[in-house]
Amino acid sequence: MRIVTANELQGWLDQGEVLEKDSRGPKVIKLADGDLLKIFRSRRTLMGRLRPDAQRFEKHAQHLRKLGIRTPEINACYWIDPSQRISACLYRPLEGTPLDKLFHRSREEFDRLLPELASYIRKLHRSGIYFRSLHLGNILRTPENDFGLIDFLDIRFKGRPLGRLLIRRNFQHLQSYLQRRKVPDFPWERLMRCYEESSASHPTDRG
Repeated sequence: MRIVTANELQGWLDQGEVLEKDSRGPKVIKLADGDLLKIFRSRRTLMGRLRPDAQRFEKHAQHLRKLGIRTPEINACYWIDPSQRISACLYRPLEGTPLDKLFHRSREEFDRLLPELASYIRKLHRSGIYFRSLHLGNILRTPENDFGLIDFLDIRFKGRPLGRLLIRRNFQHLQSYLQRRKVPDFPWERLMRCYEESSASHPTDRG
């Protein structure tokens, strides 16, 4: 990975739009051509240098696409500051609407999607995907009436369908997200029922 110069980074910041930031600085920058620059500040010490987060993000995207899961298209990975383990991915964003925005914009439309969403989550679990950050902000509804994933650095690939324990943990993470965000009247019981119905229709998928 090449190292981005200070002038190049400043040019991106000056000409782009900061979409996300935290106390440590910008996290996602929308560039003039519509591409996104996602900046990773790794908390890992040695591994953060040997295998930067930007490369992990890119490899996760490649693996997900091989499994038939839509993701952003990664164009390049960069070092921003190797000594501080700061790396970045440049990518074309995945088109679609985050489910959290859809939920607040149109409950009727969101509720209609619940059986499809439950089947999609089952597909992830069936594919051995344990996505700890599985929540409404990280799942998009695409223009092709499919779903896709974003912000999947912490994803893990198990190589076999998830067992009941990991499935339960995954849903607990989602439920914790809904509680933290104080999402009103989320149809949790119906989502669980749709998931069970989807699993029942594919009995060989059970872990």
